[in-house]
Amino acid sequence: MQPSSYLPILLQLAAALGFVVLALFLSHLLGPSRKTSAKDDTFECGIEVQGNARFPVSIKYFLTAILFVLFDVEVIFFYPYAVNIKDMGWEGFTAVLMFVAFFLAGFFYILRKGALEWDD
Repeated sequence: MQPSSYLPILLQLAAALGFVVLALFLSHLLGPSRKTSAKDDTFECGIEVQGNARFPVSIKYFLTAILFVLFDVEVIFFYPYAVNIKDMGWEGFTAVLMFVAFFLAGFFYILRKGALEWDD
């Protein structure tokens, strides 16, 4: 590989970045800038604003969301095994069994800790 073989990639990158910078600059320069109280007001589907949006939320919602993302991403790792099940053989099968064991150990750990219990 010669450094000159990277020239087309660098040119394409420079053209893309140049276009983005130019588009942002021109839209800022040519676009209207009207600042009014109606424009700066919060708009939510045509409904008038009621109260403050900053209120305390239970940590259980966030914990449930994080656990869902964690286990959802782990399930994605089953796809390559399903595609290559014949090519991986017994070595791949034992690797997937170990993965499932770690997966279930983590699941039983969060169950034992009560992370999914909603009783307050």
